[in-house]
Amino acid sequence: MSGSKKGVWIGGALALAVLAGGTVGTLYAMGAGPFKAATPAEAEQSELARFAVGPLAALEAPAALVPAPDYVFKTRDGADTRFADFRGKVVLVNLWAMWCAPCRTEMPTIATLASAYEGRDLVVLPINVDTGEDAVADARSFIDVHNPLPFYSDTRFQLPFEFPGKGKMPQTILLDRQGNIRAAFSGEADWSSAQARALIDAVLAEGA
Repeated sequence: MSGSKKGVWIGGALALAVLAGGTVGTLYAMGAGPFKAATPAEAEQSELARFAVGPLAALEAPAALVPAPDYVFKTRDGADTRFADFRGKVVLVNLWAMWCAPCRTEMPTIATLASAYEGRDLVVLPINVDTGEDAVADARSFIDVHNPLPFYSDTRFQLPFEFPGKGKMPQTILLDRQGNIRAAFSGEADWSSAQARALIDAVLAEGA
């Protein structure tokens, strides 16, 4: 087939696809076709992927060790802090907002988890991403009824885009003692479940 005829054939095929409801466009949006990009699920996973079952079925456990972003967020009192400030501890980061219903629904399970690990080398770090004084005040009041959780905030709403979930909410990330991202989960989960505790115990046992 000559180059000109081939171009006409491809153009005609694409036109037919558009008339048929954009099938080709839909396939490529879904990742089909010869230029399909690797999805997080297809990326190489670490041995922690064995915990991607039950309520954590969508867990990602990347084999490549990527450090948490060097990003400044705020303590309850407005002081600057970074993930590097928690090195030496295993850290469970939970990104949440008051406008995110699943975030509020799962928060009691995160509080239960934090209570179960008090006195151990686990820091449970819920970081609120609401913006505006009234919204942040509501978030602070909400977290206060979920002892023993502390209040941290990112009023720029940027942190959800710095982690593997790329803006998804809620988003929970497990960091090891060196500050590397070891597991990530997008969406609501039961963080007081046996699967969640087994995952955390496995990372706590590393270098203990």
